[in-house]
Amino acid sequence: MLTKKLLIAMMFILMLAAGAVQAGGDAARGAELSTDCADCHGADGKGDEDMPALAGMDAAEHAKKLADYKSGALEGDMTDYVADLSEQDMADLAAYYATLPCD
Repeated sequence: MLTKKLLIAMMFILMLAAGAVQAGGDAARGAELSTDCADCHGADGKGDEDMPALAGMDAAEHAKKLADYKSGALEGDMTDYVADLSEQDMADLAAYYATLPCD
């Protein structure tokens, strides 16, 4: 009986873990989407004196900022760029820039 309960609990935990992985971004797809971003933030994502760096940015924080621009919670030039991005697109971009070195 205990073994059956343990197996059910383990299966539940594995399903939760799999869902968390799927909810994340795909860095390879983010790299493909980043061509527009590179125009302002640079091909290396390090920005310049006028544009903030994206390289090495925390993926969750980055995705939230993109979503905030899209929702209007943040205002600025980015609003136009995020208008057509899906939540998955934003997660993918954030995952990609999180993989880039920031130094």
